[in-house]
Amino acid sequence: MKKLFSILSVAAVAMGTVNAFAQDAAAAAGEAVVAETEIAGESMHQVLMQKFLEGGWEWMLPVLLCLVIGLAVAIERILYLTLSKINTKKFIASVEEALKNGGVEAAKEVCRNARGPIASIYYQGLDRYEQGLDSVEKAVVSYGSVQTGQMESGLSWIGLFIALSPMLGFMGTVVGMIGAFDAIQAAGDISPTLVAGGIKVALLTTLMGLIAAVILQLFYNYIVSKIDSLVNDMEDASITLMDILTAYNKK
Repeated sequence: MKKLFSILSVAAVAMGTVNAFAQDAAAAAGEAVVAETEIAGESMHQVLMQKFLEGGWEWMLPVLLCLVIGLAVAIERILYLTLSKINTKKFIASVEEALKNGGVEAAKEVCRNARGPIASIYYQGLDRYEQGLDSVEKAVVSYGSVQTGQMESGLSWIGLFIALSPMLGFMGTVVGMIGAFDAIQAAGDISPTLVAGGIKVALLTTLMGLIAAVILQLFYNYIVSKIDSLVNDMEDASITLMDILTAYNKK
């Protein structure tokens, strides 16, 4: 029995040692991974900066400005559309309940306290209820177009930057190629190093322009999809509003 306890004690000490060694090894491996990640991040940053400078700031900077400004407009549109999204079913139920209990003014008050294009359309329709359902329908259609225009505001600028970025890149490439051929003409001989260096610098501007256009195109399509979703909600809510007011008018 004593031998068994001795064996178990030795085994426990050995397991503790192994666990401690494993923990130290895992910690060291984690620190190594973090260090490698930091080195990779720094090297990636340095490579990007080097390629940017190699492409020539006079052509790379306009493309970068197109990307930055386009992203700023896209982020602003995404925030605006996200805040415009509400729980449509809950809002319609609140308006219908207020209309039944407190009349048109109570329903308008619910619309005032809500955000988004649907609440604005409902308020405009309810505000013209005294003029008849035809006036309500015209107001809803007209103000729906206004709200759609507000949601699409800024998309033309994003589309401009999507088209402008690769054009500026191609222009920088053409100018760089002309400079490379001028250098060849001045040297009087075709040097592989001279030609390769000029072509590389020229193509970097095209690469930058294409990257900027691809990034902005993704944001553009995402914004368009959100607008389409909101427009569909607005149309469904407008039909529901006419049905609610028709039923209320009969009472």
